[in-house]
Amino acid sequence: MTPHRLRLFAAISALAISLSCAAQDRGYWYAASSTAQSITSDIALSNDTIKINFNAVPMQRVRDLAPAEVSAAFDADVNAGVKGALYRLNVPASRHFVHHNTLCGSEDTHWMATYAIDRRLQVAFFSGSEPPVFTLDALRNSTNLCGTFSYAR
Repeated sequence: MTPHRLRLFAAISALAISLSCAAQDRGYWYAASSTAQSITSDIALSNDTIKINFNAVPMQRVRDLAPAEVSAAFDADVNAGVKGALYRLNVPASRHFVHHNTLCGSEDTHWMATYAIDRRLQVAFFSGSEPPVFTLDALRNSTNLCGTFSYAR
């Protein structure tokens, strides 16, 4: 293989790996925690939409979450090097899901963080106009964290 073809192959491989990592949270997820079962039921994530209990909500990916941020938000192993994602969305407090529950009580939901590993997905929803800060202290004292939900495939 020529050096040019080798570089081309390496570049295509790197792109494919990065796209698959970015899309780990995409697809249909079954509610695994009692919180998810009682509030959202199953969810489905696409590139620009989340479906919660058959209600489609537009979303926009804001940025990747660093391993330390994922660890703070989801109690994940920081040494595993996993990344999560932060999304911007708008779910009005008037939108009800399973058993007439809302995501953030009387507050609109504006942020969603995800972390997928293997066949599990963790999702955290936040209210507030400013993006959440993903440190242990900030999350421990946060009044904007609405809840954390677990899903599986």
